[in-house]
Amino acid sequence: MNIEELNQQFQGKSPEDVLSFFLSEYKGKIALSSSLSIEDQVLTDLIVKIDKDARIFTLDTGRLFPETYSLIDKTNMRYNIKLEVLFPDYKEVEKMVKAEGVNLFYAGIDQRKLCCNVRKLQPLKRAFEGLDVWICGLRREQSVTRQDVQLLEWDENNGLIKLNPLINFTEQEVWDYIKKNSVPYNKLHDKGFPSIGCQPCTRAIEPGEDIRAGRWWWENPEQKECGLHKR
Repeated sequence: MNIEELNQQFQGKSPEDVLSFFLSEYKGKIALSSSLSIEDQVLTDLIVKIDKDARIFTLDTGRLFPETYSLIDKTNMRYNIKLEVLFPDYKEVEKMVKAEGVNLFYAGIDQRKLCCNVRKLQPLKRAFEGLDVWICGLRREQSVTRQDVQLLEWDENNGLIKLNPLINFTEQEVWDYIKKNSVPYNKLHDKGFPSIGCQPCTRAIEPGEDIRAGRWWWENPEQKECGLHKR
């Protein structure tokens, strides 16, 4: 399918309409890659209501917050599902830590990207095997690196269609959906953490700061991506 034509076809459509089409059209070849963010929790709620057997997976980097692990359990219980949890190759982690140290990401952007590659990108590559479409919770409002993101994009690095059903949602709209539908969310959001990743690389933000300011706060804003959403 032509990406430009698909973007035109689904322009103005609701996330439910978009997901219903793609979950049916690509059944067995589509999955939600969930970071357990508020956006991905909304997408989980929407997807389960459309197709409870649809594939949803998350990446356990080994450096997550305890609250994130609790959310995995809460999500499974809330929807009577079992999120697929993927782990990095322990040999690659051991090799990296031996060479660069356990907290290498603070030393520089190259080291940080190495850590993201070993703990996130490599497991993601495995998860993508056999898929044609991956569903993401990206929103244009989230950061300067995401302002040009489209509803549908071709992911050249992975040879997949990337689907962003919540691309036009505001943060308030996401929270409104969560409250209305009793969607479980990470309790760190109530403590000033709008964006939550690995524990050593995430902090709470101050009022008025950008919502991504707490991720890799020692780097410039235009560099704040782990590589999952390289464009």
